[in-house]
Amino acid sequence: MISAPSSFCLASMPSTTRFARIDALRGLAMVWMTVFHFAFDLNQARWLHPRQNFVDDPFWTVQRVVIVTIFLLCVGLSQAVAREAKVPARRFLRRWGQIVACALLVSLGSMWMFPSSWISFGVLHAVAVMLLLLRGLPLGAAGWSGLAGVALLLPAFVAHAWFDSPWTRWIGLVTHLPVTQDYVPLLPWLGVAAAGQALGLWLLARHPAVLKGPIPEGRLSQGLAWMGRQALPWYMLHQPVMIGAIWAAGALLR
Repeated sequence: MISAPSSFCLASMPSTTRFARIDALRGLAMVWMTVFHFAFDLNQARWLHPRQNFVDDPFWTVQRVVIVTIFLLCVGLSQAVAREAKVPARRFLRRWGQIVACALLVSLGSMWMFPSSWISFGVLHAVAVMLLLLRGLPLGAAGWSGLAGVALLLPAFVAHAWFDSPWTRWIGLVTHLPVTQDYVPLLPWLGVAAAGQALGLWLLARHPAVLKGPIPEGRLSQGLAWMGRQALPWYMLHQPVMIGAIWAAGALLR
């Protein structure tokens, strides 16, 4: 159950009220993520010529950063909406538990496929921790903006070998990147989710129509919104399906 490198996922708001614009933005990132992972899978199967470097080539690394940024921004926006709607703790915890379970499956699946670079703290693990902070810290838009700035900037100025341990590298203040198929540490990425929460709270207070407004009726926008509502199951299933399809095609073409 992996999508490496850089698995991407997002928790949609645990609310019966949907904000189609947030769903569509999330859906756009889902489509982009799927294309990215399909290219990665083709490269792993040696079907791309010339072979691509997904670790160091800016063409791929920049895409990865943009996709994760969109997803985590939507995490913050969604939690701002959930906060305004006063979503009950029980509903929040049910969704949070689903994310934690999926994160464990990703770790177990990556142990099987990549035992030397398995995913100990990827994007699902990060989202699970971030959701608790976004839900639990009683900050307003200004507070979340300040936290976003600190989280985004701190890793540029603080790093220590103590954080390189497998038990502490999830915090993000490492001196070197770990060898893993997916690594989304709390710092600086919490800053993106916090910025999303700050933006969402500010928009809901000052310009609610920006978030609550409708999206175009066309198939593209409606399709993106639908995809955004299926983020978690799509994330968990798309890689096994694509890897299986590539494997089957390779077996037939031999």
